[in-house]
Amino acid sequence: MKTFQNPILPGFYPDPSVCRVGDDYYLVTSSFAYFPGVPIFHSKDLVNWEQIGHVLDRPSQLPLKGQQQSQGIFAPTIRYHDGVFYMITTNVGYGGNFYVTATDPAGPWSDPIYLDAPGIDPSLFFDDDGRVYYTGTRPAPEGEKYSGNWEAWLQEIDLEKNQLIGEPIGLWRGALRDAVWPEAPHIYKVDGYYYLLISEAGTGHHHAVSVARSKEITGPYEGNRGNPILTHRHLGRDYPIANVGHCDLVETQNGEWWAVGLASRIYGGYYRNLGRETFLMPVEWEDGWPLFSPGTGKLEMSYQRPDLPEVKPIIPHATDHFDEEELDFKWMFLRSPEDFYSLTERPGHLTLKVRPEKMTELVTPSFIGRRQQHLTFSASTVMEFTPNENEEAGIVLLQSNEYHYRFVYTKVANKSVIRLIKCAAGKEEVLQEAAIEADKLYLKVEAYEQDYRFFYSDTPGKYELLIDQVDGRILSTDVAGGFVGAVLGPYASSNGAPSDNKAYFDWFEYVGK
Repeated sequence: MKTFQNPILPGFYPDPSVCRVGDDYYLVTSSFAYFPGVPIFHSKDLVNWEQIGHVLDRPSQLPLKGQQQSQGIFAPTIRYHDGVFYMITTNVGYGGNFYVTATDPAGPWSDPIYLDAPGIDPSLFFDDDGRVYYTGTRPAPEGEKYSGNWEAWLQEIDLEKNQLIGEPIGLWRGALRDAVWPEAPHIYKVDGYYYLLISEAGTGHHHAVSVARSKEITGPYEGNRGNPILTHRHLGRDYPIANVGHCDLVETQNGEWWAVGLASRIYGGYYRNLGRETFLMPVEWEDGWPLFSPGTGKLEMSYQRPDLPEVKPIIPHATDHFDEEELDFKWMFLRSPEDFYSLTERPGHLTLKVRPEKMTELVTPSFIGRRQQHLTFSASTVMEFTPNENEEAGIVLLQSNEYHYRFVYTKVANKSVIRLIKCAAGKEEVLQEAAIEADKLYLKVEAYEQDYRFFYSDTPGKYELLIDQVDGRILSTDVAGGFVGAVLGPYASSNGAPSDNKAYFDWFEYVGK
């Protein structure tokens, strides 16, 4: 029996949505305030996924200026109909709900088509009669009697006129009485019934998946007596997989049903540094209802593989030598892109301009980041940088502008030092520093779950320990708040002062286990 391991997309890949076109599968996830937005993946077997691009890869598609890490793009849905791919989502800080289209999922995708639709978490449903429907979640129209008193709602959409038509209809407010945050609504039509799949109770520990059905798309919807059909909230805070929910269903060409959903792996206590990750689980139909993870009723770390031709996994390169003219898809920036980096100025290097923008500000700093994807990992780089007073460059371990570590080479009081700076709740503290003069500096971070160690050297392979037993928990959403996972990568800043200096990174290595 061949099995696969969850998560299928480790690290900060929340709110997954999936669709099938023939024997090809496509998946998208939320990206919040990172650019490019909405990573898109392709698979033949639902287990091994290759990123083929980003849906939102132009500034005109993704205005993010001034938005916090956990704002920006929420909960995309991907659908395919009559030769066209549709991705619909919410930019919570600009414009609200919108969709883009493409005939090739690798792009290019159109500019946004904004809709006059309240709330978040939009989805599209293409019915048999040619009509198309928008679903989303919105505050109760009569007014919220309590926080999270929202509802899943529906309205017909005219994709030629790019607007909602007809009257909006409230569909369901969740399985529990006075449920909070009924969200992520998706509609499917199976054996004459319309099934409305939602999550409720918020995207934290009490996250849960519930389902209702109706013979008419407009309702009334009858809830499954077995609701919630998937949750881990009853398993306690010591269970290694938490906050399961936000699912989307797909039927394979062989008639199997599967669900993708988000969950988090906790470690070092109830801490979730990796954020919400994408998991895969089997679904069966029993007595007219979907049954998630049959036999256990909870999300497992391993299942028997789908009945699909197995594809050999793509083994990612541990080291990026920056030899290409464009960044690998794994890299991303904060907020709207600006002209702060180059891969051609010094071939084989990433060049970062030393700019006034700081990591502590809601700006676009000179930073490129990749997701942390493992509980235990090491990250290292080699950098050529001669700092002027108060300039810094190095590696940042980032949860948000208010919670991060900066492992940087800087000059203070005319002395060049390597420093580890902790930023928690917006307050900065130098945990350790050491004087060093080096034209070329090697930096290395090792994380053994929540225990971090920081090394430096001016000679290859001869690292010196700067500091160990550094607590990684500030990189968890449970400390920092918000919805994103930890990200790390090269960084440079002049900390508010004008500068024409630059930092050059020859390579960046990430190894996880």
